[in-house]
Amino acid sequence: MKQKFYDTAVKQEKVVLVGVITPNETEAQEKEYLEELEFLVATAGGLTVKSFTQKLQRPERSTYVGTGKLDEIKEYVIAEEIDIVVFDDELTPSQLRNIERELNVKILDRSNLILDIFAGRAQTAQAKTQVELAQLQYLLPRLTRLWTHLERQKGGIGMRGPGESQIETDRRLILNKISLLKERLKLIDRQNETQRKNRQQLIRVALVGYTNVGKSTIMNMLSKSDVFAENKLFATLDTTVRKVVIENVPFLLSDTVGFIRKLPHHLVECFKSTLDEVREADILIHVVDVSHPNFEDQIRTVNETLKDLGAIDKTMITVFNKIDAFVPEQHHVDVTQEPLTLDDFKHSWMAKNNSPAIFISATQKENVDEFRELLYEYVKKVHTERYPYDNLLY
Repeated sequence: MKQKFYDTAVKQEKVVLVGVITPNETEAQEKEYLEELEFLVATAGGLTVKSFTQKLQRPERSTYVGTGKLDEIKEYVIAEEIDIVVFDDELTPSQLRNIERELNVKILDRSNLILDIFAGRAQTAQAKTQVELAQLQYLLPRLTRLWTHLERQKGGIGMRGPGESQIETDRRLILNKISLLKERLKLIDRQNETQRKNRQQLIRVALVGYTNVGKSTIMNMLSKSDVFAENKLFATLDTTVRKVVIENVPFLLSDTVGFIRKLPHHLVECFKSTLDEVREADILIHVVDVSHPNFEDQIRTVNETLKDLGAIDKTMITVFNKIDAFVPEQHHVDVTQEPLTLDDFKHSWMAKNNSPAIFISATQKENVDEFRELLYEYVKKVHTERYPYDNLLY
């Protein structure tokens, strides 16, 4: 008898992306948002096969895109056997329901996708609790679509359908779970606070920046420790703290979760406690991927997030990483002029911002010694101000 073999490998899901170009966005910006969304899909394990965009004053209230565009997407989804359609903005519960009914495949929005990646990356009890809380807060207003298989009958006495009561039950269960998780986070916060108090004698430095700019690689380079780093978004979710000694000055270096554009609000709320390291740091190292075509936008996003956290006024060193991958043409706007070299950019940045900046390549170990020296000077300055009679430095 011939033996049958079954392919048990997990099939990579085929994904289509959808975005809307509003009047306050350019086509180039939307293209970049969708490229970032494609990177998010790849990080989650999917394969993007096509992107759809539509110019609108604002996203359609009921279906996000116009009905004609939705029909076009539907035809493509059926023809190419697409598994998931991902939208670049957060969808309302009614939009989600209407689009799902029309396209008949799995629908995700940017928030849901980011939550999915976070859930896969969470390692510690704190990160897992934070992600679960954010997931439940996202799910709560979208509960109704999960119960469409239960008949919901007409209104009136004695006519209340079982679906309705099931939704009420689920809503209560989720609300209970949310308050339970909030309590658990408070407890973890208190434990972390105690840990931070024990570290108070040392100067604290925190690495901040957009996701995937090389913070963990710099952490490994400075602390000679092995922190997980890879070319994916949100490789680091948990704050890692290491003791580093440069020459004769010890300090604590922490690596934090990367920021991203359009980060779901409830996710920022849930990760506030993780970002306490940023709030309580003495010096911030803002890491920028200088090889990225739109690194200025990324700097803006990080600064806005720091402002939200109340940490924008801290002493900051800007580290432009990945200089080995810098392509002058990518940052070239004016065709009549020569492309901007790294030296040109360096001088214009220093003149404009009046803040210390250093250009390095963490993987190729370029300018690393200069970076260490700059960091040493800054940490030493804070140390002597705080502990003027410390023998350590003399």
